[in-house]
Amino acid sequence: MVVTKLSLRDFRNYARAEVELGPGLNVIHGPNGAGKTNLVEAVYFGLTARSCRTSNERELVRLGTGVARVVCDVDGDDGPHQLEVGFAPGEEKRLRVDGSPPDRSAPPPRPLVCVFLPDRLELVKGAPAARRGHLDQVVAALWPSRASTRSAYARVLSQRNALIARLRRGHGSTDTLDAWDTELARHGEQLIADRRRAIDALAEPFARRAADLGMPEAATLRYEPRSKARDAAGLREELAERRQSDLDRGFTTHGPHRDDMALLHGDRSLRSFGSQGQQRLALLALLFAERDVLGARGRPPLMLLDDVMSELDATRRELLAELVRSGGQTIVTTTDLEHVPGAGHQDVVAWSALAGTVAAGSARPVAA
Repeated sequence: MVVTKLSLRDFRNYARAEVELGPGLNVIHGPNGAGKTNLVEAVYFGLTARSCRTSNERELVRLGTGVARVVCDVDGDDGPHQLEVGFAPGEEKRLRVDGSPPDRSAPPPRPLVCVFLPDRLELVKGAPAARRGHLDQVVAALWPSRASTRSAYARVLSQRNALIARLRRGHGSTDTLDAWDTELARHGEQLIADRRRAIDALAEPFARRAADLGMPEAATLRYEPRSKARDAAGLREELAERRQSDLDRGFTTHGPHRDDMALLHGDRSLRSFGSQGQQRLALLALLFAERDVLGARGRPPLMLLDDVMSELDATRRELLAELVRSGGQTIVTTTDLEHVPGAGHQDVVAWSALAGTVAAGSARPVAA
């Protein structure tokens, strides 16, 4: 499934814009501040009804207006579809699929999306929570039926923590934690197994894509679960052993909500010892590994690569361009078309982002 057209109104610095996209490489170029990243964000918002840049979605509505609207036309095996998101601050988003409210019993017909933004380097060098969340998104993409495992675990964890808070106030017996330990261990063991399967699937393509991008030493993706248990019973025992510590600290201190995913270069952690360039290449290798694995299952994701070429040398730009052209739909932003090797090829769709003013905040095709 590919995105064939993006239409937006009063989104960020754009009053109106329409961009027709090709099934392969699409390049959006223009000076800093023109609104290139805003177009990438609009694609993501139109497909997911979420921003990939901010948790304050009021920022999405163009200044002086009240409602932002994004429409993505997509083309899949079952034909064309149209996904629409309308957003007014303080109100629920208005979602439409082919002109009608979405059927809550079935997922909308949208492409999966992998996003590179400079800020996403926090996925490599930041706290474990971001890596856990990303890994769980990969699990949901690989095995949609397993998407509920994380939310089920989170609900039980919240209830267990609430009970711990009541026990600390002197209400009830610690024996009441037994039932919640059993439930937390049951969902936790499933979550650990899902994450381990995802890492096992990604490890080889991650190492290969890191080598393709010119990382000098072998790159490794490793799952680091907090629990050493082999099954739910073992995890339940670990929770019981730490019960007094949990009561002392006021929350559940052990379990898969404390897991991590390590990205290594040689035998060194990229989080602690990787350079900015190595961290950037590792993030790209991870995203392309996900494209490989999902593509092998017939669900290649749309790649959104914002300002990805700016800190790469010419050799690595060529290597990245080869990966981009190797399959699937990709949108790349750049300040200079020459930074994207092959951007002038006839199969590449190139667009120029104009200065984002209220009157002229739009995109136009590059003249042939």
